[in-house]
Amino acid sequence: MSYILRIATRESKLALWQAEHVASVLRKVYADVDVSLAPMTTTGDQILDRTLAQVGGKGLFIKELEIAMNEGRAEIAVHSMKDVPSVLPEGMVINCVLERADPRDAFVSKKHANFASLPQGAHVGTSSLRRQSQLLALRPDLRISPVRGNVETRLRKLEEGQFDAIVLASAGLTRLGLASRITEYLDASISLPAVGQGVIGIECKSSDYVTRAFCAVLNHADTETCVNAERAFAAKLEGSCQSPIAAYATLDGGELQLTGLVAAPDGSKVMRDQIVGPRTECNELGVALAERMLEAGAGALLGLKQE
Repeated sequence: MSYILRIATRESKLALWQAEHVASVLRKVYADVDVSLAPMTTTGDQILDRTLAQVGGKGLFIKELEIAMNEGRAEIAVHSMKDVPSVLPEGMVINCVLERADPRDAFVSKKHANFASLPQGAHVGTSSLRRQSQLLALRPDLRISPVRGNVETRLRKLEEGQFDAIVLASAGLTRLGLASRITEYLDASISLPAVGQGVIGIECKSSDYVTRAFCAVLNHADTETCVNAERAFAAKLEGSCQSPIAAYATLDGGELQLTGLVAAPDGSKVMRDQIVGPRTECNELGVALAERMLEAGAGALLGLKQE
């Protein structure tokens, strides 16, 4: 008797690509596992006229998928880790993560060769407060407006001339075969990536040990270490889509380097700091960097109550 593994996923082309990628790997590893997709529309996909910060944050993309797992309609959910809140609902766990793709943001424009060549007052589309704050810190003259919807919708709005440029995650464009549309890969010094950007994660019920064992084969240890550090940093800062927070970790042998950023939404103030330590202490390093930045005044930027 084959084991059934149903994957809850959003219905966008990118989400379906990611879910099918996970399914194809599982099918190759386990010939006796019946893997299928269970596509569904989330609240985050339905509300397109406001930014995520205005309607409740990144959890809107995964709530329905978690309900499906709790109701027994799916065993796992596949997510872009940048869409996963720092704290998961009780009973849920990110069981494993796949190897990280390119974490950088992508600058896409029909008229301008790179970010530096944007003219005064250029109109840039992004719904990310993280991107908005960093771009405005470098170029306060820019006019930045929200651009929600799937990747194809955002590119269409650019084609229609609604924006001089848009900024997206390069990993998503590459996975959809649209890497040729990328005008410039933005260096982390211009736009530090979101926590978990470029990483596909698999969520399941913490009590479902059979499913967890099946999926463990997909886990990429180095990526997991980096993502754990980034998520620990964001969790300590109470990070969400409502906060301009960024973090990116890299490994050099046994050493982990984590860069964190907290900013005002209008880019008027940006705090950036870095910490280095043993990879075995990834969570502790994330917390330590967040605490150091809070002591330096990051709490005021995030609107946190001071004790």
